[in-house]
Amino acid sequence: MDSIEISDKEFNLFRALIYNISGINFSMEKRTLVRGRLASRLRHYKMNSYYDYYKYIDSGLGGELQVAVDLLTTNETYFFREPKHFDFLHEMVLSQQRGAQLRYWSAASSSGEEAYSLAMTLAEYARTYDWSITGTDISTRVLERAKFGHYSLDRLQEMPTALLHKYCLKGVGKHSGTFIITPDLRKKVKFIHANLKDDLTVLGHFDVIFLRNVLIYFDLKTKQQIVAGILRRLKPQGYLIISHSENLHGVTDKLVALQPSIYQKK
Repeated sequence: MDSIEISDKEFNLFRALIYNISGINFSMEKRTLVRGRLASRLRHYKMNSYYDYYKYIDSGLGGELQVAVDLLTTNETYFFREPKHFDFLHEMVLSQQRGAQLRYWSAASSSGEEAYSLAMTLAEYARTYDWSITGTDISTRVLERAKFGHYSLDRLQEMPTALLHKYCLKGVGKHSGTFIITPDLRKKVKFIHANLKDDLTVLGHFDVIFLRNVLIYFDLKTKQQIVAGILRRLKPQGYLIISHSENLHGVTDKLVALQPSIYQKK
């Protein structure tokens, strides 16, 4: 089954499918990636071509569309990725805001490491505030992992040792080599399935939104659409934080750059 090739026509069907749903724009170089990630589903259904699998998705049967989206979306993250962003929250945001509530959004939360990093930051430096974290992602598979807050030790990398000891429990026995986020911290983080292309009014408004390592997957038109939607969820004077590898050139004029990758809503 692994020897089944994906034709240009078949690849373009999946390419259009994922673009229409998520806005992710696969280049032709991603053909091998698509073939590899979907091969297990062909084996599962004993299908002989990627077109057969596409037709099955298109039929709407079995919830297979979400399975395909889960497989074709990239989910790469780790704790305290790009540490300067968390330094900014500590030194600037938390010292300036005087609201009774703080609401933060990890807008592509993947398996939850970013959302829990935000939670640890607020637990440390916003103790006098009523705060909460919302994490969203288009992949239901990674959101289930995020809700459990259970990770292998190699996911730590940038986590400060003091926070590790305070907010993580080391696995023993059959869970050796893993750790879990403490229950009290997990209670402060809510994970919701959401597509950034959709109207997300239901989420409410946020003081800080992390939209990191997301825009690199979109063309300019989709970037403009998604950022416009994100900004409707950001409070006036709120902060939008993207990755250091991204920029908002030509995307929006409703933000002021405070430093590379950190913006404030006008």
